[in-house]
Amino acid sequence: MAATGRTAPAVLVCGETRTCLLPSFQALDGRAAAQLLRLRADEQVSVSERPNLYALSPELLTGVDCRLPTANGAKVRAVGTVASRAALTEGRVLQAGAWFSVPAAGPDTRRPWGHYLVRPGLVEPFGKLPEQATAQGVLRGSARGELDLGMIAEGLLAQLLRHPLLDHKAPFKSRRTHLRWVARRAPAGEGASLERFTLAEDGLRTVELRLPEETPATAAVGLCEDLALHDWLLTTLVHMLDNSRLGAVDGPSAVLALRPAVDHLLHLWMPQAHVERTLGRLWDVLEREPGFTRQWQTLVQRIRDQLAVQAIPLLHEALSTR
Repeated sequence: MAATGRTAPAVLVCGETRTCLLPSFQALDGRAAAQLLRLRADEQVSVSERPNLYALSPELLTGVDCRLPTANGAKVRAVGTVASRAALTEGRVLQAGAWFSVPAAGPDTRRPWGHYLVRPGLVEPFGKLPEQATAQGVLRGSARGELDLGMIAEGLLAQLLRHPLLDHKAPFKSRRTHLRWVARRAPAGEGASLERFTLAEDGLRTVELRLPEETPATAAVGLCEDLALHDWLLTTLVHMLDNSRLGAVDGPSAVLALRPAVDHLLHLWMPQAHVERTLGRLWDVLEREPGFTRQWQTLVQRIRDQLAVQAIPLLHEALSTR
């Protein structure tokens, strides 16, 4: 799992992605999306229009010198930089994430900052890295004094949400989700694999990956951003249907409750649109179990059936008044 400017290969990449509805009544077009995500004056925002409108910010670096999270309580100091970036899909769904790579071992003493700055997104432990304990510690969540990816991602998200472009008039209510993920090195000769995907309380999801050594860290980031995006869409649509009280309210009320889904969500489902081809097949795991697209299609069909049923008496009434 490659990282720029380093000599030792990374054995672990860790990240966290926050996903939310952009608080704007109107979806942003490509130009406005680029303006929102212009985090650095020296680097342009990447905007693509095919197969959907997708804007990706340049990366920011945050210098860190602190302990790594560990599940067994081991105190491992690490120094380096954490990378972060933001993405906006169809001018409607905003994501902010942070990540770092770490090698199996590092120096016993701290090096000058110049050493770390030419290795963006890499943190080096003092001595040997307890790989499994660190991976589980990141998924568990950081304790006080430990490297907190969620805090860095949340800080970037908060910065974006203060942008003057936003009117803070979201077209419907929704909840944020956050996905914590770790990618460990796959055994020699084996390909990429998705080991585990879990749903926890308070919008938390966790993902465990195995990736070949030559896989760039940004490929893992892109995959997890895509997983987080589609999990948020699915979660939001489920909550929207639960709150619509289908079958318990009259026709016009049901239509009004479901209209935001039709206007703002149904066209956003496009797995793997911005995932590196070498990792695209990992989506197959989620399609088999829990069945992301199968559940999405079932929910979409339920919405369409309900709207069709509600339209019948309205059409009958219109024809009878002629």
